[in-house]
Amino acid sequence: METLKTSSDTLFILLGAIMVLAMHAGFAFLEVGTVRKKNQVNALVKILCDFAMSTIAYFFIGYGVAYGVDFLAGADKLTEKSGYDLVKFFFLLTFAAAVPAIISGGIAERAKFTPQLAATALIVGLVYPFFEGIAWNDRFGVQAWIEATAGAKFHDFAGSVVVHAFGGWIALAAVIVLGPRIGRYSKDGSIAAHPPSSIPFLALGAWILCVGWFGFNVMSAQTLDKISGLVAVNSLMAMAGGTLAGLIAGRNDPGFVHNGPLAGLVAVCAGSDVMHPIGALATGGVAGALFVYMFTLTQNRLKVDDVLGVWPLHGLCGAWGGIACGIFGMKALGGLGGVALLSQLIGTALGIGVAVIGGGLVYGALKAMIGIRLDREEEFNGSDLSIHRITATPEREAGW
Repeated sequence: METLKTSSDTLFILLGAIMVLAMHAGFAFLEVGTVRKKNQVNALVKILCDFAMSTIAYFFIGYGVAYGVDFLAGADKLTEKSGYDLVKFFFLLTFAAAVPAIISGGIAERAKFTPQLAATALIVGLVYPFFEGIAWNDRFGVQAWIEATAGAKFHDFAGSVVVHAFGGWIALAAVIVLGPRIGRYSKDGSIAAHPPSSIPFLALGAWILCVGWFGFNVMSAQTLDKISGLVAVNSLMAMAGGTLAGLIAGRNDPGFVHNGPLAGLVAVCAGSDVMHPIGALATGGVAGALFVYMFTLTQNRLKVDDVLGVWPLHGLCGAWGGIACGIFGMKALGGLGGVALLSQLIGTALGIGVAVIGGGLVYGALKAMIGIRLDREEEFNGSDLSIHRITATPEREAGW
């Protein structure tokens, strides 16, 4: 029976890892559909190569930083207990690799390729696992201090703060260090619009992310005996709330409609295991509206050239999710309890602080040492031609 249990748990978390791996295709196509056509190839190549770099960095460094585990033993040791520990690494890697995938959308269209791979290695190898270890593995005594101070540990079941807010706030730091795209904001105050290149690709990316998200959230239980249908239904309700809020607040704009469910799903990750479904619906609805209003504010008023709006989508909606867990997770509002609003505020603020400082140091150092931005001609020609020497759709086919 013990062998059956470990084998079942291994299969369970493997399926979760595969579903979250598929989400990276969603990140890729969401970016492909949002950027201009001259940057579509770069989006696809960048997401795939970032995942490969994340795998190496997390395997050799990051997983050890977060969990104190390494894989430098013999294969006979690694395959004990049906290789569950290996598959758990795979599952958590897909979360870690989501951070550079989030950042990718913010810095699109003007970032150099190789420096971004270096940034991915540093973030996934050191910066992200430092906070991951604090939140999910009680490292460095921080959770014990939060519990003693606020009466409960910081709770983030599936990564509203640990993954999404963290990635979104690093992206904000990277976007500020990088600067806006050429011609986006003029000295006379005018703003050049860069509409999405392909709504169908954008929608495809959003749908892939939505489907994979149920692996992201439900499989965060990590073992079969801890699986909860509540997590699945809460994810569904938050997705619906975010979609409708994006539809209404975004005035039927398809970009907002398809990012609305993502905002809701980002926000519900933290408390999906403790909220009542109505609380999850409210959490998703607030997140959908928050994304629309803050995307418009950052792009048009604050003039932050965050191409996919990853700071409002992941950074702000993820932070809202961390706080919402402490609100709608309370028994007084139909939740299961075991959470405290003060704990959620402290943990969320800590995650944001580590992300901003870590992201600023990584991108600031790379900018000073090797440069992180394409030159004006390369940016004008597009990263597809400048970096990869090919476009997504040739203007004309060669004749015979």
